[in-house]
Amino acid sequence: MRAIWKGAVSFGLVSIAVRLYSATEEKDIRFHQVHRDDGGRIKYKRVCSIDGEEVAYDDIAKGYDLGGGEMVILTDDDFAELPLTTSRAIEVLEFVPTEQVDPILYNKAYYLEPEQTAAKPYALLRDALTNTERVAIVKVALRQREQLATLRVRDNVLVLNTMLWPDEIRAAKFDILDEDVTARPAELAMAGSLIESMAADFDPATYTDNYREALQEVIDAKVAGREVVQPEEAEEAPAAAVDLMAALRASVERARAARGEEPAAAPEAEAESEPTPIKKAAAKKAAPAKKTTAAKKTTPAKKAAAKKSA
Repeated sequence: MRAIWKGAVSFGLVSIAVRLYSATEEKDIRFHQVHRDDGGRIKYKRVCSIDGEEVAYDDIAKGYDLGGGEMVILTDDDFAELPLTTSRAIEVLEFVPTEQVDPILYNKAYYLEPEQTAAKPYALLRDALTNTERVAIVKVALRQREQLATLRVRDNVLVLNTMLWPDEIRAAKFDILDEDVTARPAELAMAGSLIESMAADFDPATYTDNYREALQEVIDAKVAGREVVQPEEAEEAPAAAVDLMAALRASVERARAARGEEPAAAPEAEAESEPTPIKKAAAKKAAPAKKTTAAKKTTPAKKAAAKKSA
């Protein structure tokens, strides 16, 4: 790996010289835009929209659109005067419990490697974070931008996770969730059974990018001049579920079968205690008219009583 940044972690009066490395890499298969007829690469020119002339890269500046056709142009000198006091430092602001950092804030991960003379303070910070089960909240300037980040420990190495600022997180507002939608106890119990039947310890190595593998096979076949024969996968048609409980129960049984387990006894008593809307409607329709029957039975009795009294 090649270091992309050099600086120091500072907390209190302790300074740790470190090098920064990208901890992740995307494995997407990338393509170039080419001319379909001859495979020639498609190139783009930087052209000014006002005079139509091609612009050299050195003559390109950054512009902020004010709207209404007005533009503020910023040069490299303007950016150089910005107060990035942490340009070569990772400044520790505070230490917080790990569970208090919402994962939605995480952006990109970097490994921190200590310089030869900073191995001991590096190990000190690493072990202290592990023992206290906390992460360090830090500020760092990367690529001319100040970023909020965390320092945590992974596989005995300090990892810097850059984070989004709070105002960069969109609010989740969906009107449908404001409605009074509740799950019945029987449905919750069945959903819990489904979760338990699919429970496992997470091992990311067991998952693969099937699309990327298939695409690579297509590319390899093109290079080798052979045809790609994709096996047809039989798709199971989803069973028509009478209601949510039926769908949950079928899902539990399928999950158990996939694990080679015996089918579990369905909690019929619990399901019957909480009839579904469909069952309620069916029961109401099938119920006999009790009031009419009772009226017919009591009428002769009243007439007989009247004759005796006469």
